Amino acid sequence: MRPTNIHVLSFAALCLTLCSPASSQELKPGSVNRNRTERIEWFRDAGFGLFIHWSFDSQLGPTISHSMVGASEAYLERFINELPKSFNPKRFDPRDWAVLARLAGMKYVVFTTKHHSGFCMFPTASTPFNIMNTPFGRDATAEIVTAFREQGIAIGFYYSPDDFYWLHREGKQLDRHRPEVEPANNPGLLKYDQSQIRELLTNYGPIDVLFFDGPSEGLKELAWDLQPSLLVTRGAMETPEQYIPGVPLDGPWEACLTMGTSWQYKPTNELYKSGTDLIQILIETRAKGGNLLLNVGPKPNGELPLEQEDRLREIALWNFVNRESVEGVRPWVVTNENDIWFTRGKNEDTVYAFAAIRPSWKLGEWKTFTLRSVEATQNTVVSVLGQNDKVLEYRPEVIPLKKWRQTEKGFEITDYARTAVVRRPQVAESGRSQDDARQACYGTTTGYHFKRNMGSDCKGRHASRRVEKSGQG
Repeated sequence: MRPTNIHVLSFAALCLTLCSPASSQELKPGSVNRNRTERIEWFRDAGFGLFIHWSFDSQLGPTISHSMVGASEAYLERFINELPKSFNPKRFDPRDWAVLARLAGMKYVVFTTKHHSGFCMFPTASTPFNIMNTPFGRDATAEIVTAFREQGIAIGFYYSPDDFYWLHREGKQLDRHRPEVEPANNPGLLKYDQSQIRELLTNYGPIDVLFFDGPSEGLKELAWDLQPSLLVTRGAMETPEQYIPGVPLDGPWEACLTMGTSWQYKPTNELYKSGTDLIQILIETRAKGGNLLLNVGPKPNGELPLEQEDRLREIALWNFVNRESVEGVRPWVVTNENDIWFTRGKNEDTVYAFAAIRPSWKLGEWKTFTLRSVEATQNTVVSVLGQNDKVLEYRPEVIPLKKWRQTEKGFEITDYARTAVVRRPQVAESGRSQDDARQACYGTTTGYHFKRNMGSDCKGRHASRRVEKSGQG
């Protein structure tokens, strides 16, 4: 294929603009889907969202809600009657969360309004088991909605139709994924859930996304009746949990992943993915045509754990340079060529190529890449995202950033400027230079942007292109 623009990134993106795996919840055959086409397109353009798992049991640090299953009666009584009495997140300020999410490039948020425990993080007439009956005594859901709307971030709600509090109150064994505990077989539970969905979709203005973590029949239909433009994700599309599918899925899809091993705050022995790994996950997800819903688990005092905040800021730095490579994009003719991943501009003749920098790649060392799915012409423009390609930091003379030529083997791009950068002693000595900041951000990846006119003599997706550049990120 022949794009007009080619962008190259190092963990970055090469941008070339040329001038079913099982999910955590399988969709039932014949399941109702009233998601509107224009809303699906909006969702695919958005690409990146923030998942927030937070409830009153974050005080203890277990996996959210699940400690109730198989628990003794004494434990359940303490969980239901005692634990809410100490939930008082005095440092809760969702405006901090929202600003950080916007910087990281997140376009929508999905907040856990009710998890499987049945505890509602919003005022409800359906049950006393809600946030208003805690020392905190405030509508956290409303404050989160307001804070994220102020940052221009679309609002989404997570909702669990499974409800352990309701089952316990009715004298039923607590469990999930068994017919006898599902709403469809418990008319009282279904009616109870419907009353809560009605509250959520009546009291907080227009809601953009609804994520049903459990049987959604009888609930998503009500949601679409109340807000026809609402987009249902889990319950109406594939939502792989804790993994990225090996191949692109048909239709829109959304991968849900944690930064560590737990959805809710885990105070001890948590193992976090690196910022570099999370950026690579975002790139791979977008290359395969999916959305990434990346989770955070706030502490019981309302703050984000430092490790999670730091990783969001690392993503934010990368996004500040490379955002157009993952926003409003679609898959290229191939998802990747070995460890080089691709996206393309939705309505542009532009391709972005992400070349991961490995620890073995020393600064200043030359590497050669052959892009077999991209064909260039004399009108192709190649650029690095985030820089103007006219001047090297603080150097008065203009240094040619790239030269390219057609060879027998394909399209060869040589990047001279990056070698010059890494050989400057003052850059090596300074930990605060712009290039060092980008390298720290990428950890990883550098980008080039190729622009060219689409020609009628396209030779197909197997034409070879060689990209040769130094290891400076």
